[in-house]
Amino acid sequence: MTTTAKPTLQDFLDYIEGFRKQGQVVYAEKQQSWMVLGHPEVNEVLSEPHRFSSDLSPLIPTQEEFALFQKGNFIQMDDPRHRQLRGMVSKAFTPKFVAGMEPAIHDLTEQLLDAAGAEFDLVDGLAYPLPVIVIANLLGIPTADQPVFRRWADTLLDRDVPMDKPIAEVREELMAEVTPVMREMNDYFREFIADRRRNPGDDLTSQLTLVEEDGRRLDDDEIIGFVGLLLLAGHITTTATLGNSILTFHENQDAIREVRENLSLLPAAIEEVLRLRTPFPRVARMTTEETVLGGVTIPAQQMVLPFLTAANRDERVFPNPNKFDLHRDPNHHASFGKGIHFCLGAPLARLEARVALKIMFERYADIQVVEDKVEERNPFAMVAVTKLPLVVRPV
Repeated sequence: MTTTAKPTLQDFLDYIEGFRKQGQVVYAEKQQSWMVLGHPEVNEVLSEPHRFSSDLSPLIPTQEEFALFQKGNFIQMDDPRHRQLRGMVSKAFTPKFVAGMEPAIHDLTEQLLDAAGAEFDLVDGLAYPLPVIVIANLLGIPTADQPVFRRWADTLLDRDVPMDKPIAEVREELMAEVTPVMREMNDYFREFIADRRRNPGDDLTSQLTLVEEDGRRLDDDEIIGFVGLLLLAGHITTTATLGNSILTFHENQDAIREVRENLSLLPAAIEEVLRLRTPFPRVARMTTEETVLGGVTIPAQQMVLPFLTAANRDERVFPNPNKFDLHRDPNHHASFGKGIHFCLGAPLARLEARVALKIMFERYADIQVVEDKVEERNPFAMVAVTKLPLVVRPV
């Protein structure tokens, strides 16, 4: 799909459903990739890393700055290395630890909204700074550098994603385009990590410099990928979910009135937002052997694209899938993945969204979106707003 205007979410959904008419597992000739659209088929890909690898290096030549970042980026690794590295970070993300962050998230939300006034942009005023400050404090990174982190995220995520050429080629081109930002990120984190070694604190980065793995400590290059991944992934999903929630609520006024009357429905509302506006629309895997998926035979070393957005709108699993249903039960959406790569930060993202939205409902009797000023990312890369101007009326 090639357009001059930025594609809309509906454009993306139409694109997906065009493939789904051919089946739940479809080979896309132009993309030279296998599109996986069905919910059970996507879950099978994500749950069986021995058949569907996260390491795409045999298909996509790496680049020096990306190779450095990926030394600690366990998202693009398979076990046992994935298990070793993720296990270290998991120790910091226990349920108890995440639950203990709620008071700080509550206080920070109140402070940000106190400063926002009656008319403000949700992304600038809350959805971006809240999770960035939370994760930066966790890592010990200076929160004053927020504008730099936002520029990195925008550069990496606000890309044109042509869907009418081979995905491996697209990824290679994107890699070349963002190399300067990757170099800047690597240099920033290398300097920061070296400082933590010299001046350790009680933050997660300092802990990583002390962790021993098989009798040796992680080197700085290995920690770069850890810290970079946690900083970026640790805020992007929450930023998207907060913006997507307010926009979806605006489009579904009856449902939101019900939530206002019973705030215990808020977690279910957030899950339905995650299903309908899936932040990361797809992931990528590579077949390690010839395999059968959904009755379709896929050769070895093929690019496979599980579309999380498509899985979340599979009518075999979600009746009336395009409708916002506050009482959808069960709601086993695929937005945070499944299996060994299930999103490590999902509990924190859910907590931040729940706390922030609850405070907004308690503060404001009315929340209006200025519709003609809303700006969204390219949904082929990420489903999220970049501008969401609001006019609010205090209780």
